[in-house]
Amino acid sequence: MNKAIDKTDFEVEVEQLVQNQRAYFNTNATRPIGFRLEQLKKLKEILLQHEDEMHDAIYKDFGKSKYENQLVEIYPLIDEIDIAIKRLKKWAQHKSVKTNLLNFPAKSYLVPEPLGVSLVIGAWNLPYNLSLTPLVGSMAAGNTTIVKPSELPARTSSIMAKIINENFDPNYLRVVEGAIPETTALLKQRYDKIFFTGSPKVGKIVNKAAAESLTNVTLELGGKNPAIFTKDCALKMGVKRMIWAKFVNSGQFCITTDYALVHRDIKEEFLKFAVEEIEKNNFSRENNNYVQIINERNFDRVVNLIDPDKVYYGGTHNREERIIDPTILHDVSLDDAVMQEEIFGPILPVIEYETIDEAFEIIKRFEKPLAAYLFSHSSATKERFLNEIPFGSGAINDCVMQISNPNLPFGGVGHSGMGRYHGKYSFECFSHFKSILDKPTVLETNLKYYGYSEKQMKIIKVLS
Repeated sequence: MNKAIDKTDFEVEVEQLVQNQRAYFNTNATRPIGFRLEQLKKLKEILLQHEDEMHDAIYKDFGKSKYENQLVEIYPLIDEIDIAIKRLKKWAQHKSVKTNLLNFPAKSYLVPEPLGVSLVIGAWNLPYNLSLTPLVGSMAAGNTTIVKPSELPARTSSIMAKIINENFDPNYLRVVEGAIPETTALLKQRYDKIFFTGSPKVGKIVNKAAAESLTNVTLELGGKNPAIFTKDCALKMGVKRMIWAKFVNSGQFCITTDYALVHRDIKEEFLKFAVEEIEKNNFSRENNNYVQIINERNFDRVVNLIDPDKVYYGGTHNREERIIDPTILHDVSLDDAVMQEEIFGPILPVIEYETIDEAFEIIKRFEKPLAAYLFSHSSATKERFLNEIPFGSGAINDCVMQISNPNLPFGGVGHSGMGRYHGKYSFECFSHFKSILDKPTVLETNLKYYGYSEKQMKIIKVLS
């Protein structure tokens, strides 16, 4: 689509696109499993064919190296396609459930069916992964799909548009580029599914727009994700895992640690290990393991969260290159600016606590996070963490790696989102499961028919 056309023309074009996709969906062309598998295989093939261009585009947008792009974007995306291809036939089967005695003889089952026309709005921090992984779920479920990538990594958005729009029928798949006006125009249309990844602020706008037509919505948002380090944890290994997770993608990662809660008895050792780990990794663009902040607006926002009086390590930055060095803040209070919003950058605030109750109380002061992490060997503490702290997904003695297991769903709760996806959960996310009671006609009881009696009611009560 031409990004230069005026808004009125764009709205007309989008309206026609949605109508065309709905008409195509209503032909039932996308429903056969063979068609879905063919399209998924085609998507994988063209992504691999254009992999070098994808690496080049994202490097030009914010300095993400080929190696990091493969690790956090391309490999997980291809894995998602492979899993869908391998398991789609099983996912799409009728799923039998028990039938109660009142309906005997009969069989009961669930029939998955595609929702219809889907709109996927991706995020800028992991643009390939967060735009195209939901697309895989929509394709597997048998929908038509419009993908709106973030406009911030412009070259990355452009290469996705090229890959999809040059190889797929627009009535089936289409990438629409643009910024806020284009997204606003898209949200004026009626869809059968909207999948959005981004901030809670924009998520509310998307949800409000979807409510106008009672459209099914999945929101993958964010939050202040805690990592708790208890005094009995394997501290050195825990810090190693957390530091990698914190600074991959320069902290621009919705499920990374937003702040660390460290028991006072191990705080100094924690800080020492954290600095050692940062220096050992030598995070830098030259080392292919560090990226730029996406733009100057976000650079300025993140830098403004650094209180110079509380910098334990790092704190240096270069606006021209949009680089903020890995930074640790200590003696942080809950009133500090860095604790008032999701950081989404390479700053790690460290907060000291004395009892696990105190740590849990701090977490509960914030909205429910997208992720939470506990580093501990105590079975009792683990149990309390799982039972008392609400969060979308998490890990014990690791950080962010839960997202790499396709058998675990990914999603938020409350302020951090609604709905879940990945693997079979992506298929379910873009499907509706029809409930079916399938009953033969050779046998019938008269219990449900008129002529009610106390005896009938007693039998129905037993059978129900």
